[in-house]
Amino acid sequence: MNNFIPAALQSWQNFYVIVGSSAGALTGLQFVVITLIAQAGATKNMRDIHAFGTPTVIHFCTALLISGVMCAPWPTLTSLATFIGAWGLAGIAYSLRALWHARKAAYKPDLEDWLWYTVLPFLAHVVLVAVPVLMWRNPAWALTTIAADAVFFLFLGVHNAWDTVTYIAVKRGRRAGISQPDTTEPAPPTYNGRNE
Repeated sequence: MNNFIPAALQSWQNFYVIVGSSAGALTGLQFVVITLIAQAGATKNMRDIHAFGTPTVIHFCTALLISGVMCAPWPTLTSLATFIGAWGLAGIAYSLRALWHARKAAYKPDLEDWLWYTVLPFLAHVVLVAVPVLMWRNPAWALTTIAADAVFFLFLGVHNAWDTVTYIAVKRGRRAGISQPDTTEPAPPTYNGRNE
């Protein structure tokens, strides 16, 4: 199996460069999101940030970490799998902590929020914990599973960052008294500011 290591990992290099670069850039996006939250006064306590903001950074950083780890020169696939599995265990512990914060947050999450902010990240970390067993049984499938999980963490982060930004925009619009236009009836056509 050790002869499999260089060729197998080498074939994933471009993939992980793309995923890692994206994760690094999108981590910067989350800093902008946190700044928007502070400027909009969208939260008054850190528990909301710990429940919904910081986990998004962790998702991006997990995709970045996996990308970096998969590009490193590992002596054996066992050592690589052990590291990935250990990161998965740490991620499960962190997911449970985020769940605890979400239950006590001022913002009350709906079913979709529970799914995207707690359930899916927890399951994605469980997949990482299963990697050492999968690596022992079928290294090619294990490498594919790790790659899929890295992309999944990237998309979790993108979804949650977008969800946060749209929530802030809508909440800020309501505070400012911006009403949504009524689109039930189309406006009459105009020409040079006059009705035809």
